Amino acid sequence: MSLRDHLIARIDADGPMSVADYMNECLLNPKYGYYTTRDPLGAAGDFITAPEISQMFGELLGLSLAQSWLDQGSPAPFTLAELGPGRGTLMADLLRATKSVPGFHAAAQIVLVEASPTLQAAQQQALAGYTVQWEDTVSSLADTPLWLVANEFFDALPIRQFLRDGDGWREKRVGLQQGQLAFGLGPSTPQPALDHRQHDTQDGDLVEICEAAAPILATVAQRISTHGGAALIVDYGDWRALGDTLQALRSHKSTDTLDDPGQADLTAHVDFEALAQVAQTAGCAYSRVTPQGVFLERLGITTRAQTLAKQLNGPALDNLIAAHQRLTHPEEMGNLFKVLGLYPDQTTPPPGLNA
Repeated sequence: MSLRDHLIARIDADGPMSVADYMNECLLNPKYGYYTTRDPLGAAGDFITAPEISQMFGELLGLSLAQSWLDQGSPAPFTLAELGPGRGTLMADLLRATKSVPGFHAAAQIVLVEASPTLQAAQQQALAGYTVQWEDTVSSLADTPLWLVANEFFDALPIRQFLRDGDGWREKRVGLQQGQLAFGLGPSTPQPALDHRQHDTQDGDLVEICEAAAPILATVAQRISTHGGAALIVDYGDWRALGDTLQALRSHKSTDTLDDPGQADLTAHVDFEALAQVAQTAGCAYSRVTPQGVFLERLGITTRAQTLAKQLNGPALDNLIAAHQRLTHPEEMGNLFKVLGLYPDQTTPPPGLNA
């Protein structure tokens, strides 16, 4: 049996499923799920994240967090955590860049929130020499000051999609058409969670909500608000979601979201406004949402690239130049990806961000 067969049988038995349920099955099904059965990263995988492009990305995020830790009085011990840490590349770069920050490594308790056994094994290899703890969920993090990074984590959380229909909303669902997976619409119903979108949408507009993000972000924000710390959330998206952003990526190419379920990465753009509102409710301050390119330039990525370039020539130098452009150029990752910082009220945001 394939995941497609499993989904068809489930829909036959229970009726159409939400887009969120479909994403959950495709990504996390214990037997067939995309993340539970493979390493999706790198040139041999289906996508490449910023840490895989260049060491400069993780280094600069690390220095921003370390300076924030110094600005808050260097509390010890503290939790240094990453959500969805991939192969461990970002954390390895972060730790290398911060090793000369007095007391930072000695006080840090490194925690990776990762559910995939395949990726846990890769992380263990990348972070050999460090004492690392793995947790399945954010709620398992200790009640201590928390400095956290989440790069391309929230985009992989399941979303529900709703089409505006008068004063109500019709949920987009995955059902069957002539025995094959197909999108359809549920009946028009009120959606109190979307009441605030009545004034900026019209009939036929599609809005996405990510219910899974709120409890995760609330836990992080509550830790930071209560004990101190900061979080850097890097992802593609914008301040307010509008339109269908669900996409499937396989072998670095876009593919149909219903083709070969479990064989492609499914993601959607992050609604940073929704994250900021959750943080605020938990008593945490948040920064302005800042384009990744602007954030990295403020932290000195060009100076860092020039330093690295002095040691390189030929293809290695060409790769460095290309990596700098890919991370910062407005037409590549520079504008598409945004950074949101969380920090305690009455303190300053992590370097690279403005209140």
